[in-house]
This record gives sequence, C-alpha cells and structure tokens, in this order.
Amino acid sequence: MDWMELLKAVILGMVEGLTEFAPVSSTGHMIIVDDLWLKSTEFLGKYAANTFKVVIQLGSILAAVVVFKDRFLDLLGIRGRHPGGKPRLTLLHVIIGLLPAGVLGVLFEDYIDEHLFSTKTVLIGLVLGALLMIVADRFAKKAARAQTVDQITYKQAFLVGLVQCLSLWPGFSRSGSTIAGGVLVGMSHRAAADFTFIMAVPIMAGASGLSLLKNWQYVTVADIPFFIAGFLSAFVFALLAIRFFLHLINRIRLVPFAVYRIALAFIIYFLYF
Repeated sequence: MDWMELLKAVILGMVEGLTEFAPVSSTGHMIIVDDLWLKSTEFLGKYAANTFKVVIQLGSILAAVVVFKDRFLDLLGIRGRHPGGKPRLTLLHVIIGLLPAGVLGVLFEDYIDEHLFSTKTVLIGLVLGALLMIVADRFAKKAARAQTVDQITYKQAFLVGLVQCLSLWPGFSRSGSTIAGGVLVGMSHRAAADFTFIMAVPIMAGASGLSLLKNWQYVTVADIPFFIAGFLSAFVFALLAIRFFLHLINRIRLVPFAVYRIALAFIIYFLYF
C-alpha cells in the first residue's frame, strides 16, 4: 500500500470525523467522496471498502467518549453527578432510544449494505433529511420541556429512537434525524444534540463490531495501515468537530445545515448525473 492510498485513508477519516456529529450525514459524505473521487473499492474491494467506512467510525466514537467521559462514568454508575434525587439521564434512557434503530439495523443490515451504499441513494437521503430538519426548526417548541439532557423523559427517548430509524438510509444522517426528532418532541437543540452524541457511542460501536465480524475475511494484512490511518484521522477531526458543534447548535439550529445538504445534493446531481 503506497502513500497515496494512505492519504486517501486520511482524507476519508477527515470527512468522517468532521461530519459524524454534524447533521449532514458522515456516511453520505464518505460515499460521495469515495465513489466520485477516491474510489477505495479499486484497491480494497467492495466489502473491505464498506467495512472501512464503518470501522473508521470507531475513531469518532473514541472522540465522543473523550468529550463525554464524565457523562459515561455517570451512566455506568461509576461517578454520581446528581445528588439529592434530582432528575438525570440514565442508562435506561439510552437503551430505550437505541432499541428501534438497533432492531431494524440488525434485520436489514444485509439489504442496506447491498443496495443503499451508493451516491444516488445518498442524494435522496440528504434532501429528505434536510426537509425533516427544516420542519423540526419550524415547529420547535419555544419553551422546550427538556432544556438539558438530564430532563429528557423515557417517552421522549423512545420517540427519538423511532425517528433515528430513518438514519438507516445512508445520507439521512443519524445526528440530523435524532436532533430533529428531539426538537420535535420538546427538547432544546443542545439537549437533543447531547442525547444524540451519547447514543452514538453504543450504536456505532455495535454497527462497527457487526461489520468487522461479518467482513473481516475480506480485509488483508496489507489493508491494516489504511484502516489505522483512517481511524486516527477520524478521531482527531471528530474531537475538534464535536466541541465546535456543541457551541454552535443552540445559536444557528438546524436550518443552515439543511440548506447545505440540499445545495450539496443538487450540485453533486448536476455535476455527475
């Protein structure tokens, strides 16, 4: 594997890290960049390339764990943050939020890998996801019932989990759909974003683990440097992107990201189709 191929891994890791926690679809961006420019399938093969796109998400997962380390310690009961019986986010909230997409993801994983990892399907997801985000901002409650992640109810967690199922379609965006869903059910943008990022860790780790178990035989020893380079790149850029996005989301909300998604979809469509 030469340095040009390693550079492609770093670029894909950068795309993943910068877009994973913004509501613009990291998977969609990776598919577009790879299909139209980098073409990793030519030297990795289809299944190894798809596995790479999933595995480098582990770098983004690690970045989320670093940023929310105190919160995860609280969820695991290692460190208490809310003495005196104050409401707080619990592990049950997270499990409830994960169940719908987790079940559907396992049931339809093969279909998604085989039929939905293409630029054309991503463009559809970008536009439809953008429309959902615009609707969420338009009908957001002025006085959100859950201003912080610790005020989220079990019902809200489940409803957000249902909306998250839309993100199984590449390009729809997991963070975009869950933040929009959270806003629609009465969360502030920051509370919805925090809940989204916390839920991302187990669901992305699970998806990466399943993909590795299923497709590891397609990955050769020569491919490992490519995977490592992408992983490290995704971690560094995700660490920067998470902190920036959390400071930004309550101020600009979702519409600017929606406009970007629609513009990107139409530019890619007219240039390449």
